Amino acid sequence: QVQLVESGGGLVQAGGSLKLSCAASGSIFSINAMGWYRQAPGKQRELVAAITNGGTTNYADSVKGRFSISRDNGKNTVYLQMNSLKPEDTAVYYCNTDLQTHLGIRSNYWGQGTQVTVSS
Repeated sequence: QVQLVESGGGLVQAGGSLKLSCAASGSIFSINAMGWYRQAPGKQRELVAAITNGGTTNYADSVKGRFSISRDNGKNTVYLQMNSLKPEDTAVYYCNTDLQTHLGIRSNYWGQGTQVTVSS
């Protein structure tokens, strides 16, 4: 059993900042990529940022230069620092991870989602 617990969402004014956290726990042997996705009302879920276990990062064009993803491998935690937030960043943000359990099963897991609302 694996759980992803997200925190850090909320309401912020345009131009403000928020930092999201996602901690993975359970029967984890190793974690490969970790990432953040978001889904706005009426839109498809989209990749925001991802980071490999080696630290290679990938960002959506819409957040480059404003968002920064990082991870603490010792804590099985991934972070998303969001600066210069815009109203169009409003969405539910989901943590995602590709990991292998102690049973040798590799699978993909999602967090429950955390709401980020940016007011204009």
